[in-house]
Amino acid sequence: MNIAMPISAPLLSIADLRVKFHNRDREAVAGASLSVGRGEIVGLVGESGSGKTVTAMSVAGLLPRKRCDYSGEILLDGVELLRADRKILRRVQGKRIGVVFQDPLSCMDPLMKVGAQVEETLLLHTDLSKQERKRLALEALEAVELPDPERVYASYPHELSGGMRQRACIAAATVIRPELLLLDEPTTALDVTVQAQILELLKKLNRESGISMLFISHNLGVVRKLCGRAAVMQKGVIVEEGETERIFLRPRHPYTRRLIDAIPRRDGRRESA
Repeated sequence: MNIAMPISAPLLSIADLRVKFHNRDREAVAGASLSVGRGEIVGLVGESGSGKTVTAMSVAGLLPRKRCDYSGEILLDGVELLRADRKILRRVQGKRIGVVFQDPLSCMDPLMKVGAQVEETLLLHTDLSKQERKRLALEALEAVELPDPERVYASYPHELSGGMRQRACIAAATVIRPELLLLDEPTTALDVTVQAQILELLKKLNRESGISMLFISHNLGVVRKLCGRAAVMQKGVIVEEGETERIFLRPRHPYTRRLIDAIPRRDGRRESA
């Protein structure tokens, strides 16, 4: 007698998500469905305007609801987020979902020291003492492999390099150990060497802490280096989904092929699957 083993539900489940801004003619997201399992890194790939950032904003609770129409379902471990009231979202934001954006300067307060910004989530979601918050912030800065965490803690954002600022943003997003990390083009503004270092850091965080990640990028080559599974988005629609290596080597959709052909190679030509 064969007994079916139960299949655990994904940590994040997006079902038939639709978002249309009032000042736009077409839907920014047009019926997208996607899941992220526990401990999984999933890539969401597409050109600018494809809907991937709006999808991430919807998951993070950052969708400007008064400026758009939306429908569908977003579940985080069974908790519905798309229509959740602000009280529920405040409990989720930062504590259960961390977010890292493309440009760290745009989301860091230039007048606040890095340490205070890393501690901000702890201040909002815990009753820890000032000493405990500092200890955890320093541990988070060390975990993202920043040299001399004490110096970084006491620095202002403009005193750090771009790669160091992005590491500090990752520390701030992970200091409270969220279940899910949303990464919206986190390596685009960095040079190739620093980009590779950040990708390795994300792999390490995933491996050591088990944190799930939704990694958003326009570059399928970058996604291939990090993500076990990927979804390709075009004009608000997911046109292809599956294991990243399969998508890269045997793309099924013409748009996926165009994304692969757009990847620069070291010899100056374009990538070819």
